[in-house]
Amino acid sequence: MFNMERWSNCTAVVTGASSGIGLAIVKDLLKENMRVAGLARRKERMEEWRATLPEEQQKRFHPVSCDVSSLESVNEAFDWVIKNLSGVDVLINNAGIYNAGQATEMDQANLQQVLQTNVMGVVYCTQRAFRSMKDRSVDGHVVIINSVLGHYVPHSDPHTPPTSNLYAPSKYALTALTEVYRQEFRGLGTRAKITSVSPGLTDTDIVAARSRGGKRPILQPEDVSRCVLFTLSTPAHMQVHEITVKPMLGE
Repeated sequence: MFNMERWSNCTAVVTGASSGIGLAIVKDLLKENMRVAGLARRKERMEEWRATLPEEQQKRFHPVSCDVSSLESVNEAFDWVIKNLSGVDVLINNAGIYNAGQATEMDQANLQQVLQTNVMGVVYCTQRAFRSMKDRSVDGHVVIINSVLGHYVPHSDPHTPPTSNLYAPSKYALTALTEVYRQEFRGLGTRAKITSVSPGLTDTDIVAARSRGGKRPILQPEDVSRCVLFTLSTPAHMQVHEITVKPMLGE
Protein backbone atom coordinates (compact mmCIF):
# COMPACT_ATOMS: atom_id res chain seq x y z
CA MET A 1 0.00 0.00 0.00
CA PHE A 2 2.85 2.38 0.91
CA ASN A 3 6.31 2.46 -0.61
CA MET A 4 8.52 2.13 2.45
CA GLU A 5 11.53 0.50 0.77
CA ARG A 6 13.85 3.40 1.59
CA TRP A 7 13.40 2.69 5.31
CA SER A 8 14.09 -1.06 5.15
CA ASN A 9 16.66 -1.99 7.85
CA CYS A 10 16.65 1.61 9.13
CA THR A 11 16.00 2.51 12.77
CA ALA A 12 12.85 4.19 14.06
CA VAL A 13 12.29 5.46 17.59
CA VAL A 14 8.65 5.55 18.75
CA THR A 15 7.79 7.23 22.05
CA GLY A 16 4.73 6.22 24.05
CA ALA A 17 5.08 2.79 22.45
CA SER A 18 3.44 0.64 25.11
CA SER A 19 -0.16 1.17 23.98
CA GLY A 20 -2.57 2.99 21.70
CA ILE A 21 -1.25 4.96 18.73
CA GLY A 22 2.39 4.29 19.62
CA LEU A 23 1.91 0.53 19.68
CA ALA A 24 -0.02 0.61 16.38
CA ILE A 25 2.85 2.52 14.75
CA VAL A 26 5.40 0.05 16.11
CA LYS A 27 3.44 -2.84 14.61
CA ASP A 28 3.29 -1.20 11.19
CA LEU A 29 6.95 -0.20 11.12
CA LEU A 30 8.02 -3.74 12.03
CA LYS A 31 5.93 -5.04 9.11
CA GLU A 32 7.92 -2.65 6.88
CA ASN A 33 11.20 -4.32 7.91
CA MET A 34 12.41 -1.48 10.14
CA ARG A 35 14.31 -1.80 13.39
CA VAL A 36 12.15 -0.18 16.07
CA ALA A 37 13.11 1.11 19.50
CA GLY A 38 9.96 1.50 21.56
CA LEU A 39 10.31 4.10 24.32
CA ALA A 40 7.86 4.11 27.23
CA ARG A 41 7.72 4.11 31.00
CA ARG A 42 5.99 0.71 30.96
CA LYS A 43 8.86 -1.35 29.55
CA GLU A 44 7.41 -4.58 30.92
CA ARG A 45 4.25 -4.08 28.88
CA MET A 46 6.31 -3.76 25.68
CA GLU A 47 8.32 -6.85 26.59
CA GLU A 48 5.15 -8.87 27.11
CA TRP A 49 3.86 -7.80 23.70
CA ARG A 50 7.25 -8.47 22.07
CA ALA A 51 7.04 -12.10 23.18
CA THR A 52 3.91 -12.54 21.03
CA LEU A 53 5.63 -11.42 17.82
CA PRO A 54 7.06 -13.70 15.13
CA GLU A 55 10.71 -14.46 15.90
CA GLU A 56 12.03 -12.33 13.07
CA GLN A 57 10.11 -9.27 14.31
CA GLN A 58 11.16 -9.92 17.91
CA LYS A 59 14.76 -9.45 16.82
CA ARG A 60 13.95 -6.02 15.37
CA PHE A 61 11.86 -4.67 18.26
CA HIS A 62 13.74 -3.19 21.20
CA PRO A 63 11.77 -2.02 24.26
CA VAL A 64 13.57 0.80 26.09
CA SER A 65 12.49 2.31 29.39
CA CYS A 66 12.06 6.07 29.04
CA ASP A 67 10.14 8.93 30.63
CA VAL A 68 10.21 11.64 27.97
CA SER A 69 9.53 14.35 30.56
CA SER A 70 12.99 13.68 32.01
CA LEU A 71 16.02 14.88 30.05
CA GLU A 72 18.21 12.37 31.88
CA SER A 73 15.90 9.50 30.95
CA VAL A 74 15.73 10.62 27.31
CA ASN A 75 19.51 10.88 27.06
CA GLU A 76 19.96 7.41 28.54
CA ALA A 77 17.45 5.93 26.10
CA PHE A 78 18.95 7.61 23.02
CA ASP A 79 22.49 6.74 24.13
CA TRP A 80 21.39 3.09 24.12
CA VAL A 81 19.70 3.36 20.72
CA ILE A 82 22.68 5.06 19.10
CA LYS A 83 25.15 2.58 20.62
CA ASN A 84 23.18 -0.56 19.79
CA LEU A 85 21.18 0.38 16.68
CA SER A 86 23.71 2.67 14.94
CA GLY A 87 21.58 5.84 15.07
CA VAL A 88 18.12 7.27 14.50
CA ASP A 89 16.60 7.53 11.02
CA VAL A 90 12.95 8.13 11.97
CA LEU A 91 11.49 9.59 15.16
CA ILE A 92 7.81 9.34 16.04
CA ASN A 93 7.02 11.72 18.91
CA ASN A 94 3.86 10.11 20.23
CA ALA A 95 4.10 10.19 24.05
CA GLY A 96 1.62 12.49 25.73
CA ILE A 97 -0.54 12.85 28.83
CA TYR A 98 -3.84 14.41 29.84
CA ASN A 99 -4.41 15.49 33.45
CA ALA A 100 -8.03 16.47 33.98
CA GLY A 101 -8.89 19.62 35.90
CA GLN A 102 -9.24 23.37 35.62
CA ALA A 103 -6.13 25.48 35.00
CA THR A 104 -7.49 28.02 37.48
CA GLU A 105 -7.59 25.55 40.38
CA MET A 106 -5.64 22.33 39.85
CA ASP A 107 -2.30 21.43 41.39
CA GLN A 108 0.54 23.20 39.59
CA ALA A 109 2.68 20.06 39.52
CA ASN A 110 0.02 18.34 37.40
CA LEU A 111 -0.09 21.32 35.05
CA GLN A 112 3.68 21.30 34.73
CA GLN A 113 3.64 17.58 33.98
CA VAL A 114 1.44 18.18 30.94
CA LEU A 115 3.82 20.76 29.50
CA GLN A 116 6.92 18.80 30.42
CA THR A 117 5.66 15.62 28.73
CA ASN A 118 3.73 16.98 25.77
CA VAL A 119 6.10 19.80 24.80
CA MET A 120 9.53 19.35 26.37
CA GLY A 121 9.42 15.60 25.74
CA VAL A 122 9.17 16.35 22.02
CA VAL A 123 12.00 18.87 22.27
CA TYR A 124 14.29 16.49 24.17
CA CYS A 125 13.72 13.56 21.79
CA THR A 126 13.89 15.64 18.62
CA GLN A 127 17.21 17.19 19.64
CA ARG A 128 18.80 13.78 20.05
CA ALA A 129 17.24 12.29 16.93
CA PHE A 130 18.09 15.26 14.71
CA ARG A 131 21.68 15.30 15.96
CA SER A 132 21.99 11.62 15.01
CA MET A 133 20.55 12.30 11.55
CA LYS A 134 22.76 15.33 10.92
CA ASP A 135 25.97 13.71 12.21
CA ARG A 136 25.45 10.75 9.84
CA SER A 137 24.18 12.89 6.91
CA VAL A 138 20.89 10.97 6.93
CA ASP A 139 17.78 12.48 5.34
CA GLY A 140 15.65 11.41 8.28
CA HIS A 141 12.05 12.13 9.23
CA VAL A 142 10.52 13.42 12.46
CA VAL A 143 6.79 12.94 13.03
CA ILE A 144 4.87 14.64 15.83
CA ILE A 145 1.57 13.12 16.90
CA ASN A 146 -0.35 16.33 17.56
CA SER A 147 -4.14 16.72 17.94
CA VAL A 148 -7.01 18.61 16.39
CA LEU A 149 -6.95 20.44 19.74
CA GLY A 150 -3.64 21.89 18.62
CA HIS A 151 -5.60 23.94 16.09
CA TYR A 152 -8.78 24.94 17.90
CA VAL A 153 -10.28 24.93 21.40
CA PRO A 154 -13.82 23.52 21.35
CA HIS A 155 -16.64 25.45 23.01
CA SER A 156 -17.86 23.83 26.19
CA ASP A 157 -21.14 24.00 28.05
CA PRO A 158 -21.18 27.53 29.53
CA HIS A 159 -22.36 26.07 32.85
CA THR A 160 -19.72 23.31 32.97
CA PRO A 161 -16.04 24.27 33.19
CA PRO A 162 -13.77 22.40 30.75
CA THR A 163 -11.26 19.94 32.17
CA SER A 164 -8.58 20.03 29.47
CA ASN A 165 -6.58 22.91 31.08
CA LEU A 166 -3.12 22.93 29.42
CA TYR A 167 -3.68 19.99 27.06
CA ALA A 168 -4.84 22.13 24.12
CA PRO A 169 -2.17 24.81 24.75
CA SER A 170 0.49 22.08 24.79
CA LYS A 171 -0.75 20.84 21.42
CA TYR A 172 -0.89 24.39 20.04
CA ALA A 173 2.79 24.59 20.96
CA LEU A 174 3.45 21.49 18.84
CA THR A 175 1.75 23.12 15.85
CA ALA A 176 4.13 26.08 16.09
CA LEU A 177 7.08 23.81 16.87
CA THR A 178 6.49 21.86 13.66
CA GLU A 179 7.02 25.01 11.61
CA VAL A 180 10.03 26.00 13.73
CA TYR A 181 11.62 22.61 13.06
CA ARG A 182 10.88 22.82 9.33
CA GLN A 183 12.76 26.09 9.12
CA GLU A 184 15.58 24.90 11.38
CA PHE A 185 16.11 21.60 9.54
CA ARG A 186 16.36 23.53 6.26
CA GLY A 187 18.49 26.33 7.68
CA LEU A 188 20.95 23.88 9.22
CA GLY A 189 21.63 22.40 5.80
CA THR A 190 19.77 19.11 6.07
CA ARG A 191 16.96 17.45 4.14
CA ALA A 192 15.35 15.99 7.24
CA LYS A 193 11.57 16.17 7.12
CA ILE A 194 9.08 17.16 9.80
CA THR A 195 5.37 16.28 9.86
CA SER A 196 2.57 16.95 12.34
CA VAL A 197 -0.28 14.43 12.44
CA SER A 198 -3.38 15.79 14.19
CA PRO A 199 -6.02 13.16 14.95
CA GLY A 200 -9.50 13.79 16.23
CA LEU A 201 -10.99 11.60 18.94
CA THR A 202 -9.04 8.32 18.97
CA ASP A 203 -9.60 5.13 20.97
CA THR A 204 -6.59 5.30 23.34
CA ASP A 205 -5.92 5.01 27.07
CA ILE A 206 -6.29 8.79 27.43
CA VAL A 207 -9.77 8.76 25.92
CA ALA A 208 -10.81 5.70 27.93
CA ALA A 209 -9.69 7.40 31.16
CA ARG A 210 -11.83 10.48 30.51
CA SER A 211 -14.79 8.77 28.82
CA ARG A 212 -18.20 9.76 30.13
CA GLY A 213 -20.08 7.06 28.28
CA GLY A 214 -22.20 7.26 25.17
CA LYS A 215 -21.26 6.40 21.61
CA ARG A 216 -19.33 8.98 19.60
CA PRO A 217 -17.58 8.61 16.25
CA ILE A 218 -14.02 7.64 17.01
CA LEU A 219 -10.78 6.79 15.20
CA GLN A 220 -8.72 3.69 15.90
CA PRO A 221 -4.96 3.86 16.58
CA GLU A 222 -4.38 2.01 13.31
CA ASP A 223 -5.98 4.91 11.41
CA VAL A 224 -3.39 7.31 12.79
CA SER A 225 -0.60 4.87 12.03
CA ARG A 226 -1.69 4.80 8.38
CA CYS A 227 -1.18 8.56 8.27
CA VAL A 228 2.34 8.10 9.61
CA LEU A 229 3.14 5.44 7.01
CA PHE A 230 1.81 7.69 4.26
CA THR A 231 4.05 10.61 5.15
CA LEU A 232 7.08 8.33 5.56
CA SER A 233 6.42 6.88 2.11
CA THR A 234 6.52 10.21 0.28
CA PRO A 235 9.36 10.90 -2.20
CA ALA A 236 12.40 12.91 -1.15
CA HIS A 237 11.20 16.14 -2.80
CA MET A 238 7.83 16.07 -1.00
CA GLN A 239 7.22 17.12 2.60
CA VAL A 240 3.83 16.67 4.22
CA HIS A 241 3.69 19.43 6.80
CA GLU A 242 0.34 18.68 8.46
CA ILE A 243 -2.20 15.86 8.33
CA THR A 244 -5.55 16.32 10.05
CA VAL A 245 -7.67 13.19 10.39
CA LYS A 246 -11.14 12.98 11.92
CA PRO A 247 -13.71 10.23 12.31
CA MET A 248 -16.58 10.31 9.85
CA LEU A 249 -19.51 12.27 11.30
CA GLY A 250 -17.26 13.47 14.12
CA GLU A 251 -16.70 17.02 15.26
